[in-house]
Amino acid sequence: MPAQVQLRDVTLGYDRHPAVHHLAGEIGAGALLAVIGPNGAGKSTLFRGIVGILKPLSGSIVLSGLNVRDIAYLPQIAEIDRSFPISVFDFVGTGLWRVTGFFGGIGKGGRKKIAQALAAVGLTGFENRAIGTLSGGQMQRMLFARVLLQDSALIVLDEPFNAVDARTSADLLALCKHWHAEGRTVIAALHDMELVRAHFPQTLLLARELVAWGATPEVLSAENLLRARHMCEAFDERAHACAADGSRSQAA
Repeated sequence: MPAQVQLRDVTLGYDRHPAVHHLAGEIGAGALLAVIGPNGAGKSTLFRGIVGILKPLSGSIVLSGLNVRDIAYLPQIAEIDRSFPISVFDFVGTGLWRVTGFFGGIGKGGRKKIAQALAAVGLTGFENRAIGTLSGGQMQRMLFARVLLQDSALIVLDEPFNAVDARTSADLLALCKHWHAEGRTVIAALHDMELVRAHFPQTLLLARELVAWGATPEVLSAENLLRARHMCEAFDERAHACAADGSRSQAA
């Protein structure tokens, strides 16, 4: 499959302090890719780089045939300001901004699409609820409804199944598989190794730098997982942006 996202020796971080070092590889169009690693491995940082929120400290991220407005991004629930006074209907409707613009009105057709997206994630009847009243699982369903409306070729999901019950997880996983069957590229940061093994054919194991990238059974070896844990534990938070060296692993 042709490359849709190219990571060209990219280093990402904050205030010149790197959080992801010299990552190189390609994500093919239509891939179903799990991104895993210990807490603090840099998964969210990588995703912010891919969607254009964070500029690389060095190297580059190249999107083939896309721009950042063509990407649907589902952040972690913790990044959503639940005190903001907005209804579920209006929040999901922001998924139409690429079509309507930030100040464009939502017509009858748009309102129908919002209702259909809410029905698809099991939130019919929640339209007028304030987002701050939702449970964790309901919040995640709402975020998936917004992604549905964005209708994007590249979908980036940061911990999409975190803190949700088994039924919600199964429903949302089914949506991921549906997107993949449509030929969309789905990249998801995950913690559940059994879920990754069962449903994601490709995996990227990250520990501030690349540990392994390729077929899931090969990446999720005990040796790779132990190495990733040790690499994160040894990482120096005070490190400065660094130059690439020849010892970094490369994507399979």
